[in-house]
Amino acid sequence: MIRYLACLIACSLAALAAASASAQNPWPRHVIDDASRGADGIRLADVNGDGRLDITTGWEQGGAVRVYLNPGPARAKEKWPAVTVGQVGDVEDAVFADLDGDGVVDVVSCCEGKTRNVFVHWAPAGRERYLDEKAWRTEPLPASAKAMMWMFALPLQMDNRNGVDLVAGGKGKDAAIGWFEAPAQARRLKDWQWHSLRPCGWLMSLIARDMDGDGDMDIVFTDRKGNQSGAAWLENPGPGEVQTKPWREQAIGGAGREVMFLELVDLDRDGLEDVLIGAKPREILWMRRLDRTGRAWERHAISQPQNTGTAKAVNAADFDGDGQLDLVFSCESAQPPLHGLMWLSCAGPFTAGEWVAHVLSGADGIKHDLIGIIDMNDDGRPDVLTTEELGGQSRHGLGVIWYENPSD
Repeated sequence: MIRYLACLIACSLAALAAASASAQNPWPRHVIDDASRGADGIRLADVNGDGRLDITTGWEQGGAVRVYLNPGPARAKEKWPAVTVGQVGDVEDAVFADLDGDGVVDVVSCCEGKTRNVFVHWAPAGRERYLDEKAWRTEPLPASAKAMMWMFALPLQMDNRNGVDLVAGGKGKDAAIGWFEAPAQARRLKDWQWHSLRPCGWLMSLIARDMDGDGDMDIVFTDRKGNQSGAAWLENPGPGEVQTKPWREQAIGGAGREVMFLELVDLDRDGLEDVLIGAKPREILWMRRLDRTGRAWERHAISQPQNTGTAKAVNAADFDGDGQLDLVFSCESAQPPLHGLMWLSCAGPFTAGEWVAHVLSGADGIKHDLIGIIDMNDDGRPDVLTTEELGGQSRHGLGVIWYENPSD
């Protein structure tokens, strides 16, 4: 009997060790595109109406703005059909937006550095030419020229007039969060007008949400630098008044911190959407929403493991299929052997439990960015989509990539 028990214990320990080793293996990485240099963020939309999310990305060092059409689960592990929609310098962000309302989705890019401009990349008139590079046309937005180093843009109908407007912001001298008012004829770019809402030091995130339940869209943001740094939201003063009345600022959290990207998600599934924030050096702030006013928040700080780079972006999904949301975060300054992407599960209640770290990328890449959650291969498990700017043997970046969830 003693020999039997000893054998049983040894087998159990071996099984646990094998499971632990398996859990520490990096997820398989698949490359969507590595054709240029310095892929800097992903923005998602279904641009061709096939029910799948497509991607646009700005390649900062390569000076290219590219679009990728999702080929579906059977071909998701291959490089995706792609088109360069424009060549611009110092591109920091690219986002989909049908600015002229013709039913074909355009792209807007934001440029910092010496370029300091917002550009519109007009899509071809017909969807059948969407991947035809020669059919795209790039034009600068005059009201943006040299006003600031532009970092991020958000298409949003602000004033219930004309077409979609553009909320945007930047960093450095004279930087602000504001919006470009669309004229009656969107393609007359000289007629777009800029309205400033708030100064900022270094804009990171812009998300549209009705934070107070009054029926109009407010603006949620993170400001990384300066004496007003932190996460907050700007309260929409209402239709017909957005140009003349101030947008009151409501704090969320992270005041005085170097806050990076944020994401809105109901982490504890209590019916109220919370805010997740990456905060340097290595912390995730879970700002738990307490009521429907958007003014009451409960702060919970979740530490990243020390074997990771510094905080960049955060998102949530149920990666292990246990019915509870997990966290995933990305990092920059993740020189090997530091990890650039990891996911966290919580042992116990979110407000008091222990967060357990799991390998995702391993020491794969150095500077990661925004995180998308998509079931790429239609296997019922959420995968992780991102970009990486500096890693790889050439140090030109791993590109637009996704990591395949191996969970059973």
